[in-house]
Amino acid sequence: MSVALELDPAGSPASSARRPEKELLIASKVYTVEDRARSWSVTLSTFALVAVMVTATVLLPWWWARLPISLVLGLVMVRAFCLFHDFQHGAILRNSKLARGMYWLFGELILTPPSVWRETHNYHHAHTAKLIGSHIGSYPMLTPAMYQQLSPVTRWLYRAARHPVNMLFAIVTVFGIGMNLRPFLRAPKKHWSGLVSLLILGAIGALCMWLGRPDAFVYGWVIPMAVAATTGSYLFYAQHNFPDVHVADRQTWTFSGAAIDSSSYLKMGPVMNWLTANIGFHHVHHLNAAIPFYRLPEAMQSIPELQTPHTTTLSPADMAACFKLKLWSPDQSAMVGYPTASK
Repeated sequence: MSVALELDPAGSPASSARRPEKELLIASKVYTVEDRARSWSVTLSTFALVAVMVTATVLLPWWWARLPISLVLGLVMVRAFCLFHDFQHGAILRNSKLARGMYWLFGELILTPPSVWRETHNYHHAHTAKLIGSHIGSYPMLTPAMYQQLSPVTRWLYRAARHPVNMLFAIVTVFGIGMNLRPFLRAPKKHWSGLVSLLILGAIGALCMWLGRPDAFVYGWVIPMAVAATTGSYLFYAQHNFPDVHVADRQTWTFSGAAIDSSSYLKMGPVMNWLTANIGFHHVHHLNAAIPFYRLPEAMQSIPELQTPHTTTLSPADMAACFKLKLWSPDQSAMVGYPTASK
């Protein structure tokens, strides 16, 4: 059974329409119990599929067969990344040393060192949709007044971070630089694994060149990783930058409010839900990140406050609508575009 949530003047659901935050968190806790066998099954089957597809892209002699496999492999890597994401939250295979080793290696191979991911992503969960301080581990967000006060260079950097081209080349900008190079340069002792990731992939690429098989590296890693990085970057963007999003100041921000009012439900079909490991149920995930991905739909169906989410889709129209959102306007209680003179 769903409930219609009454909206307050600021555009966020009125507090009287939902249970207190503590009660919501308690209600969600029952869904954090994982099925250990299922967690291992999805992990091993997904990694096995990735391995088979990588092998096919390397060994098949026909480019017209290797290219489509490489592209689909990129989407399967999105699923593997979402499982990595669940493991880092402790939602699946908790306290497993074997799983920790497997996911650490996978993270290094996809330019996502676990130490960097945990630091930035945990911060994101604790601060998402705050007007000030939500930029770490997320896309920057300013008000029109703040934006106007930026220097031309900083203004350009802000626009670049939120531009579709940044997501198109996310393999370099978001992952290569943002997740590896910058964290290592900022804190080399803490994020040494960022350098290790770059060195491992550099060594694999150099080995392929030395063997006269640069195509193996291109079809087996570059193309699928580019697809995965671009897809993942947009999914993350649409989960927190959609027409009905609500952004709060530090005085009015709440954890459950940021989940329900500021995290979207990205409606997708069964194939994309499988490829993204239910990451579209993002409002549920933000309410309790310890819920395994395969229990997110169950939690949504059982908790009334999660049944009327703000939605978006992967349709061109909805994607265009999300990309138009640039700044948070406190006066309009909505995301707006750039000031006309600054476009």
